[in-house]
Amino acid sequence: IRFSFLDKERENSDIFIFLQMKMIQTSLCILVVLTVSGFPMMESSVESKKGIEYMAMQCRKHKAVLTDFGAVGDGKTSNTKAFRDAIAKLTPQAADGGVQLIVPPGNWLTGSFNLTSHFTLFIQQGATILASQVESEYPMIPRLPSYGDARFASLIYGTNLTDVVITGNKGTINGQGKSWWLKYRSGGFNLISRPLLIEILYSENVQISDINLIDSPMWNIHPVYCTNVIIKNIKIDAPIDSPNTDGINPDSCTNTLIEDCSVTSGDDCIAVKSGIDQYGIATAIPTQQLSIRRLTCVSPDSAGIAIGSEMSGGIKDVRIEDVTLINTQSAIRIKTAIGRGGYVKDIFARRFTMKNMKYVFWMTGSYKLHPIGFDPNALPEIRNINYRDMTADNVTISAKLEGIKKDPFTGICMSNVTMDLSPTTKKLQWNCTDVAGVTSRVKPEPCSLLPSKGPAMDCHFPTDKIPIESVVLNKCTA
Repeated sequence: IRFSFLDKERENSDIFIFLQMKMIQTSLCILVVLTVSGFPMMESSVESKKGIEYMAMQCRKHKAVLTDFGAVGDGKTSNTKAFRDAIAKLTPQAADGGVQLIVPPGNWLTGSFNLTSHFTLFIQQGATILASQVESEYPMIPRLPSYGDARFASLIYGTNLTDVVITGNKGTINGQGKSWWLKYRSGGFNLISRPLLIEILYSENVQISDINLIDSPMWNIHPVYCTNVIIKNIKIDAPIDSPNTDGINPDSCTNTLIEDCSVTSGDDCIAVKSGIDQYGIATAIPTQQLSIRRLTCVSPDSAGIAIGSEMSGGIKDVRIEDVTLINTQSAIRIKTAIGRGGYVKDIFARRFTMKNMKYVFWMTGSYKLHPIGFDPNALPEIRNINYRDMTADNVTISAKLEGIKKDPFTGICMSNVTMDLSPTTKKLQWNCTDVAGVTSRVKPEPCSLLPSKGPAMDCHFPTDKIPIESVVLNKCTA
């Protein structure tokens, strides 16, 4: 089968140890059956006599080292030209069996650069790509059709690519975002999106794995209008008060797997998107076939997983499982508003372990962010939202579920959920308006709009796999 675009703090030690062992086991080897040709499966990189072994979609016939192109890893010399020259000179080889560019140990200061197809960027342990803090190193690029905002290019950027890999053996990309955050808080960048760390557009067969990302100026990883995407073994860190430092934002993508990732952020750890208001409605590219598993998240002011608020192209068939949330504002937050249009449907979540939560369940039908000129008649459709097998300790508010008048959120299901309340808990535990659904074995007792259907009911979680979950990766060498 060929996939083409657009078809495209520790209190419960037993749980913690179990999750850690599962993640270690998975990073060594994920045993799956090859049912989709063209994809190889991943495991952590390993040093050998032949070099650094790693798992990737495709191995490369050719390779080069960044220093071959005059780069200096002293943390002060600009290497923007070296990165750009390297990729330009390696592009012909990429067409002949693929090529990898190895970033060796050192501190490599650079501005924005573009990737190419059939290409691997391999960041070695001890190597740090340092993002320049000079704004002119980030050109302005075309607006995304599903958003309409002016924006800087990301640090690492690519568009209309096939078979692109960003990986390593725990090398680092440091966004040096503090100067960008300070200017934003002082009123700058109100009409311009700050640079992201990694953004890939209109591409297929994309892998981002086994690297660390710190202090992004804005979002960290943003695949948009892509198909067949693997994001795995990523560690993301930003101060918990840093603005808009979302971890991973799959946006209008089909067939995406996000697994074994850890995010500490000032915003949502993962935010699922598909465009905003009239821009997203007109572009009409949904996010669909998305699997998120084995996520650890710390985000005191935002969600573990947000769905929306930019959801105007539609979001459907999202499976989320085996998630650990610590000191996080909410578990899954669905955000939308009048004017968004689009839909969020067929969402399935299970096996969440949560500690120190303001909310567990949160749905918002009146999110205020809008571009100019939205259509007040464009109402979103929110239905078939399923939660099961969850525990939460030290919870302030069990649920705040706010639908839209005359446009209720329907088909909400919750089963086998236990929430232990904090000493400072709110008296009103369930605040429900304009929603409908059912529950089973949920404590504290839900609101009357979510009546109990008895002890036998369990909310649905799909037993099939999305195609990307059955891929097998190749063992490659850097």
